[in-house]
Amino acid sequence: MLKEIAGLNSGRVLITGNGKKLARIYLNSWGRGRKILAEYLPFQVKGDVYIGSPFESDDFEVYLIVNPLSRPKAEREKLHRWLAEQRDRLVLLYEGKYVRDSITRYGIRDFIDYLIAYKRETVGFERVDVMRLESGRVVETKTYIRRY
Repeated sequence: MLKEIAGLNSGRVLITGNGKKLARIYLNSWGRGRKILAEYLPFQVKGDVYIGSPFESDDFEVYLIVNPLSRPKAEREKLHRWLAEQRDRLVLLYEGKYVRDSITRYGIRDFIDYLIAYKRETVGFERVDVMRLESGRVVETKTYIRRY
């Protein structure tokens, strides 16, 4: 399912749990031949990335929005309206805090297509849970584990 997400042409993906490496891989994959607009970059990305507010520009094919769950209520509502309009674009939502099953408590669940929950465990492995959502409900789940 991770390769399927890398090959998307449109959709909204939420990465939680400080998965910078995954977010960088997806932006590098999606950015080939496309313009990227980011609010700011918490990590390095290859290619041309423009910094600015995604709410003010429709000239880009790929967007990076940082910490969408940690915003005040008014900003979250504005983000939800914007996400509803951006069905034909690639939007990567990057959240530093870990959210997996509790995504059902957030209103953003209705606007995302995939949730990737990254967690680095203390016993020597990383866990990545990938969920495909339709209309705010989880329809498919896959877990990847990597020992280090």
